[in-house]
Amino acid sequence: MDAISPFDAIRPWLPFIVPIVVLQLILMVVALLDLVRRERTRGPKWMWALIIVAGELLGPIAYLVFGREE
Repeated sequence: MDAISPFDAIRPWLPFIVPIVVLQLILMVVALLDLVRRERTRGPKWMWALIIVAGELLGPIAYLVFGREE
């Protein structure tokens, strides 16, 4: 009798999940680097750092669209 691995259930979804996770990590790193280098933001930097990290995919996008002060 073969044991079914828990990874067998998600194996078909990996081609969709992996690019989303990679995109999320890239956006998070870009947003955090921009936040650290920028002198002024719309709102406190600690708040934007929390939004970027906790906001998963939408947090970095929200910072890049609304948080940066030009």
